[in-house]
Amino acid sequence: MSGWKAVAIGDLVSSAKTWNPMRSAMDDVFSYIDLSAVDQDAKTIVGAREIVCGDAPSRARQLVEKGDVLVSTVRPNLNGVARVPEELDGATASTGFCVLRPRNHSIDGAYLFQWVKSPMFISDMVRKATGASYPAVSDRIVAESRIPLPVLPEQRRIAEILDKAEDLRTKRRVALGQLDTLNQSIFLELFGDPVANPKGWAKRAFGEICESRLGKMLDQKQQTGKHLHPYLRNANVQWFHFDLSEVYEMDFDSTARDEFRLRDGDLLICEGGEPGRAAIWRSQLPECYYQKALHRARPREGQANSEYLAWLLWFLSNRGGLGDHVTAATIAHLTGEKLKAMRIPLPPFPLQQEFARRVVAVDKLKTAHLAALAELDALFASLQHRAFRGEL
Repeated sequence: MSGWKAVAIGDLVSSAKTWNPMRSAMDDVFSYIDLSAVDQDAKTIVGAREIVCGDAPSRARQLVEKGDVLVSTVRPNLNGVARVPEELDGATASTGFCVLRPRNHSIDGAYLFQWVKSPMFISDMVRKATGASYPAVSDRIVAESRIPLPVLPEQRRIAEILDKAEDLRTKRRVALGQLDTLNQSIFLELFGDPVANPKGWAKRAFGEICESRLGKMLDQKQQTGKHLHPYLRNANVQWFHFDLSEVYEMDFDSTARDEFRLRDGDLLICEGGEPGRAAIWRSQLPECYYQKALHRARPREGQANSEYLAWLLWFLSNRGGLGDHVTAATIAHLTGEKLKAMRIPLPPFPLQQEFARRVVAVDKLKTAHLAALAELDALFASLQHRAFRGEL
């Protein structure tokens, strides 16, 4: 342990000035940072808005300066924190933030920012939050929380080490995002926008090129049967991947196992929730089935492949191409009948195969990047832990 003194954050920072935009000229404009403007993963402000004073929300009160540390006081487990960049000097922040303005002679701003991102600070805020459905902490609780405080040169050294490690993580995440964009670009290059269909591909009914069917009806009684096996539900299927952190089991007798067992290459499509959301099953579990909230699509040989269909559905979903096929009396659904009848552009199969080959190559790169990012995340967590214990 460091033996550093723990000091209340409030003793190291100054308060932000406040103002009321409604008392200014109604057509004056100001930059507003609300809680949604903070990217909770990147810990940066990405969505500041220009607002006229006449439309100012009641929470728009706090005048911030370059270098201020913003800490969201609601849902502290999400750690909505960010540092005000130069271009937002003089902007107005929501009162949903606790604004921490470092006193330069007491605490280094970068060190303070690293601290409010640390698991130690987050767990302290979560523990002190009140409100079951909308947990929150007060500015007072943030100000009274304590931070280990070495001398300023040591603070700067620690912050520099953590900043460099975090920069590596950021670059890796940017690379991953570019790979996602690359798949989109490849699709558009080969096939064009499937909604506009500029290349004039002939359209076929989905049911003509795929064998598709909904899964087994969920029955609570069958969740304690003699033949329990894992099955996928809507929540497990995300765009292009599966979230298998929580997989339920249900009874599948021999007949049901033959009918609903997943095969490598099956395309799973959400019937509700976000209709059309799809991912390709790659035998992530040795034996798995699926329930009625999902369609299982198996392309007919030589006509279509799952990679093309998954990305086709993504473009249709994001560009309004599923609207005519989704039933939305109460909750939006892509029924089995609607899916089978949906007419989709069908490029030549060899071109689809070329697309699949490129997607597989990109996905291999993504896997490598994800593994490297996991290692960087583990390294950063270790550095954080050691840094604030004085062990760096």
